[in-house]
Amino acid sequence: MAEPSTSDRVPAALRSLLPARFRADIPIVPVVRLSGVIGISSPLKPGLTLANVARSLERAFAMRHIRAVALLINLPGGAAVQSYLILRRIRALAGEKKIPVRAFVEDVAASGGYMIACAADEIVADASSIVGSIGVVGGSFGFDKLIEKVGIERRLYTSGENKAMLDPFLPEKAEDVERLKAIQREIHESFIALVKARRGDKLDSRESALFSGAYWTGQRGRELGLVDAVGDMRAVLRERYGEKVHTPLIAERGLFGRRVVGVSRGGLGQLWSGSKPSGRHGCDARGAGVMVALRIVGGGDACRRLGTRRNRRRHPDQAVRQGMAARQHRARPCASG
Repeated sequence: MAEPSTSDRVPAALRSLLPARFRADIPIVPVVRLSGVIGISSPLKPGLTLANVARSLERAFAMRHIRAVALLINLPGGAAVQSYLILRRIRALAGEKKIPVRAFVEDVAASGGYMIACAADEIVADASSIVGSIGVVGGSFGFDKLIEKVGIERRLYTSGENKAMLDPFLPEKAEDVERLKAIQREIHESFIALVKARRGDKLDSRESALFSGAYWTGQRGRELGLVDAVGDMRAVLRERYGEKVHTPLIAERGLFGRRVVGVSRGGLGQLWSGSKPSGRHGCDARGAGVMVALRIVGGGDACRRLGTRRNRRRHPDQAVRQGMAARQHRARPCASG
């Protein structure tokens, strides 16, 4: 016998007072926002990786009484490995919980962003969204002639004949370029196989440029089978699940309740507890420290503290009087009985 939900145990007269997440009669579709460059991360501009989105995905799929999980996507592409890891995690959670996944493309789902969108059972895009770009790209610059012109000599010491392959300060070698292109072709073939497996017969096989790296608008992408429908998240979910559908945004929260983008929950936990980072999460914890420090400076409390320091410099006599008053207040005996 199934265990009654919280909503079922509450009298009908009081049921409307319950939060939506506790009511079985209100459809719930948690939303996970995925945005930014995939895999490329720095303290000032964190990117999207499995480490900083896994917790949000797990929380979304763990909610009770949900009808689906929505992915709100705005991804121009990035690292192939991180794109695939995120896709695999989404599919694993969807399979474990038996919950459908809906992807909603905002501005762009290109390259690795489109790979992540393929994790969904349905892809919806705006008519002007950019989708596709199923290909692999890599680039660099050549500085060998520049340093020769200014009289700089490149000194590089390696063990292994290919260790310095495609070094930007050395002349380019044809065999190095061919080796790189072979790696790109291998990754591209895996990408194509994944899209075919996820999209299946929906793809327009007559379009020869489908896997050429080209990209299209959402409207054209629908015709090619890259997306299933044209629309926006609110309208589609209300049409599917009713006007009362509840769509809570699932996001990790940092200091003062602010969302900390690009920082995993594990790294923040180590930072607050003062423990030393260990294993592969060490870099996450160090990055979290820098990011949190930057976010704190932007907070109201920090601005007030900075303003107090300025006032002390501008009005030293007033600062002294305030300090004496504060000490007298602390020294005053307690009046409570």
